[in-house]
Amino acid sequence: MVNLAKVRLTHLQHCAKDDARPGQESAAAVRDCPDRDGAGDDAAGVIAYMMPMDRRAFLLAALGAITVTRRAAAEPIGLAALSQYLDTFTTAEAQFSQVNPDGTLSTGRVWIRRPGRMRFEYDGPSGDLVIASGGSVAVIDRKSNQPPTQFPISRTPLSLILAPQVDLTRAQMVVDHRAEGNTTVVVAQDPERPEYGQLRLVFTDNPIELRQWKVTDDAGRETTVILGEMRTGMSLPGRLFDVAQAATRTER
Repeated sequence: MVNLAKVRLTHLQHCAKDDARPGQESAAAVRDCPDRDGAGDDAAGVIAYMMPMDRRAFLLAALGAITVTRRAAAEPIGLAALSQYLDTFTTAEAQFSQVNPDGTLSTGRVWIRRPGRMRFEYDGPSGDLVIASGGSVAVIDRKSNQPPTQFPISRTPLSLILAPQVDLTRAQMVVDHRAEGNTTVVVAQDPERPEYGQLRLVFTDNPIELRQWKVTDDAGRETTVILGEMRTGMSLPGRLFDVAQAATRTER
């Protein structure tokens, strides 16, 4: 059973357990993987369960490496262009792989409905959820009889990309901005609450796409989310972000 009392969206993980569950295998080798093509997510997951640990990690890293869009020049994408990109979509959906602070790997699907709404649904029998909505973040263990664990969304660096308007050019928001291989890396923080942690965003170009983020929380714990192919502009029903409905499992 996941220990929800220790879970915070600032590191977006299911807390460590003694025994890894399905979809939560060792993934140290993919910690720095810049992206993975969405079509490979399911295949990687199925194959991974059948392989030894070192071969699993190698396969996942390779899947990420072969799908990176190459940039013509080692110049970072401008902050104004990245801000405009993040503001262009109000909805998005993608499969993801998540490298947790303890090195385990979780998989699932994420939905974003800006401003202020995000839903992480994790694979596995429990279908655990993390939902951001209404200014709060709720962590839901659907196999328990406990109410959701909740805290203000402002306490997670992910609030920076859920804001009504994203402005990476804001003073003291971006603490690092550089080209890294074939990607552009931006490290941002809330200039008014830097103690809440940092958000490392990784983008590819032509066209600009968000491929990965890494949350570093106020305790220094790092959680990396690697996105598959992201679809944007679709209609997302409000029930996806309804915490009460999700907690009672009435949506399924």
